[in-house]
Amino acid sequence: MPKLTDTQTIVLTRAASRPGNLAMPLPKGLAGAAAKMAVSKMIERGWLEEVDANRRHNEPLWRETGDGHGTTLIATEAGLDAIGIDPVVASTVSNIRKAQTAVKSTEVVADAFEGPKLVSIRQGTKQALLIEMLQRPEGASITEIVEATSWQAHTARGAISGALKKKLGLAITSDKHPERGTVYKLAAA
Repeated sequence: MPKLTDTQTIVLTRAASRPGNLAMPLPKGLAGAAAKMAVSKMIERGWLEEVDANRRHNEPLWRETGDGHGTTLIATEAGLDAIGIDPVVASTVSNIRKAQTAVKSTEVVADAFEGPKLVSIRQGTKQALLIEMLQRPEGASITEIVEATSWQAHTARGAISGALKKKLGLAITSDKHPERGTVYKLAAA
């Protein structure tokens, strides 16, 4: 087992207890040049790895890259092994993180106001199922969406107005039908 400083031990122990083995945020007293030096040594030894930060999950940034993105730090298998934690657990978490970025696909979705736009949607999710249902010629009612997704009715309505309309900018229409209730459809361009 390698000899670690107190700071290195604290950083790696905290990372081991966080989801995704995130090493950020660093301990309060560690900032500026001291933080840069400590992190640089840990990266050199293979205990930490710099990865793209997931802005959707508000992951804390280690540094910003020039293209508007940022990086964060995660503990590696070697880093967790250095503090006596089973590297198999670290490997599983790291593989899940890498797989999540590879699973995303890009679809062209027509927006009634701006024309076609690229939207990144993970396949096999309830949101992808919802979009698929709304693209059907007959659309989908709240009851049908609730049955397909196991969501509550208010959650389905919130996903349509929040995630699809506001976040993704999709044009969704709704019509009242006597047999089906309110039916939502993805508007044609």
